[in-house]
Amino acid sequence: MKKEELGQLILASEDTMYHVAKTLLYNDADCADAIQEAIVRAFTKLHTLRQDSYARTWLIRIVINECYAIMRRQKRIISLEAYKREETRQTEDYTDLYEAVRQLPEEIRICVTLYYMEGYSVKETAYILKVTESAVKNRLARARAALRRELDEAVT
Repeated sequence: MKKEELGQLILASEDTMYHVAKTLLYNDADCADAIQEAIVRAFTKLHTLRQDSYARTWLIRIVINECYAIMRRQKRIISLEAYKREETRQTEDYTDLYEAVRQLPEEIRICVTLYYMEGYSVKETAYILKVTESAVKNRLARARAALRRELDEAVT
């Protein structure tokens, strides 16, 4: 793959990269940082891409790794007041569905985002997350059950 092709792939995958980053990082500035770092890393590590057919999956994996790197760097203590202010401000921007998905554990949340929101198959999701296909299916089933319970609690 050439750098021009990678540039086109990045432009075509903007929304996907943002959705994946937003699943792991709640702050838009952190999402932008992760995406920028992933783009830089993709251009510098382009020679490591083995097959062009996996370029999009490879790019998403880089975004996920950059998100985890930002999360590791941000492990710090904040005041409870600041946390509540930030949480209140961010929850106003999202629908009830996004809020329910955000309440899921991280490993399940990323599966839901890749499978339902981004349209990756179970096989592709398993490849991106480096887990088995049955693990992806189990996580999706747990997510559906948790969301169903959440809906039942909201209705009653």
